[in-house]
Amino acid sequence: MSFVSMPRQDLLLAIDSLAQEKQIERNIVIESLEAAIAKIAKHKYGEEFDITATIDRKNGAISVKRLFEVIESPESIGEEEYNSNTMLTISEAKKYSKDPQVGDIVEDQLPEPEFGRMAFQTAKQIMTARVRDAEKGHQFEEFKDNIGDIISGVVKRIEFGNVFVDINGKAEGYIKGTELIPGERLAAGDRVRALIMDVSRSNSGPQIFLTRTHPMFMEKLFVQEVPEIYEGVIKIKSVARAPGSHAKIAVQTEDPSIDAVGMTVGMKGTRIQPVINECHGEKIDVILYSEDPAAFIVNSMQPAKVAKIIVDEDTHTAAVVVNEDQQSLAIGRRGQNVRLASQLTGWNIDVMSEAQEQERRAKEFKEKTELFIKGLDVDEMIAHLLITEGFRTIEEVAFIDIAELQEIEGFNTELAGELQTRAKAYLEKVEQDYKDEGNKLGMKDDLLSFDFIKRPIIMKLGHAGIRSLEDLADLASDELVEILGEDIMSGRLAERVVMKAREIAYNIIQDEEE
Repeated sequence: MSFVSMPRQDLLLAIDSLAQEKQIERNIVIESLEAAIAKIAKHKYGEEFDITATIDRKNGAISVKRLFEVIESPESIGEEEYNSNTMLTISEAKKYSKDPQVGDIVEDQLPEPEFGRMAFQTAKQIMTARVRDAEKGHQFEEFKDNIGDIISGVVKRIEFGNVFVDINGKAEGYIKGTELIPGERLAAGDRVRALIMDVSRSNSGPQIFLTRTHPMFMEKLFVQEVPEIYEGVIKIKSVARAPGSHAKIAVQTEDPSIDAVGMTVGMKGTRIQPVINECHGEKIDVILYSEDPAAFIVNSMQPAKVAKIIVDEDTHTAAVVVNEDQQSLAIGRRGQNVRLASQLTGWNIDVMSEAQEQERRAKEFKEKTELFIKGLDVDEMIAHLLITEGFRTIEEVAFIDIAELQEIEGFNTELAGELQTRAKAYLEKVEQDYKDEGNKLGMKDDLLSFDFIKRPIIMKLGHAGIRSLEDLADLASDELVEILGEDIMSGRLAERVVMKAREIAYNIIQDEEE
């Protein structure tokens, strides 16, 4: 079938049909056909000519023209630039235009070329290539806009553990073996759901990378299964997963009449069960989110019951105390429960029994006693009095209102004043020693005064060759964790430290919520 041999209205109907079938713009199909007709015309009239073809968008009329640029004379533009096949002088151009001017483009109307078998094949190839390119571009834009959404498709084939998925006949998705839930077995013909993780261009069409292990996959499943989450009445604050084994999801609502956890789970688990099934039997704990870090951490430790929690805002760590019979449950198999709780909350969590916590408290008491005895040059009794009254650091002694020190039983104005004098002298010496050590390492003041992390950590950075705040800002978070060790710096905290360093070093304003 040849488009140009059709009645003109039938030609437009065929164009509309093709555009709808391929889901591309009508104008792209018309431009593809125009390019094909122009190509055939050049074969007939000469490749050296500048020939264009246009199709009237309303009536389908085809117009083939040879174009010329109007010049003053061949000498005016130079012998090398002059082309008699595409240029005309003003006098020559008057054959095609009443009043041609230099720089104008004049048109020579040509007869519409006849489409023989070879010509038609050429035109068809040009159209097919252009339409295919437009279709690929449309598919790329469509799927690029859907990154982070769940799609459903049919498994086409499996190669070396990687799964290729047909997405509604439009495109092919790819699930890397590591993005499959451990233990699940897919076969050709199986219907599978996955999250669009990334989309890139390729000659064969868009490459669509899918995942079934990403925390967002579970989040989107809950959006599909729980109307209140879809409507935004209940919000998912964070998700932590050990794919195929265990997951935790934190939910929150501002409506006091709604049980966010109960609504998410559903009556007798009717809402959560489809998500569990889709995730290959993954156990899911639904946690109530809280703005209070301590409350959120306690909730995140479910199903273990927490007896006590001690949080340290400076290091973003929390010590969770549980009864002995709850300790293994709190830690979980191979540390999975506490690890997921840490991922969910963004805090480093240390689980301990009451006996271990008492041992820790005794150790802290001893360390603080030794600190006060050494730093303030006092006896053990005064050190114990300060600790009992809630003093934890020498800074607190140095800068507290002296009246509060005087109120301690057995203290008077003279003793309180002497303690503050000694405390300030000790801090000045510590500060000088700190700067001296930093200077020996060649560290700059901006890093030495970076109070987002503690000084022993800063010194460890100095010994590792980090000399300035810019050096710290240029690190990736995993590099920082590698330098300091996971026992000192978690991945989440490392990200916050690096971002804070960049904020100061490069004057970058960070999104507070982020």
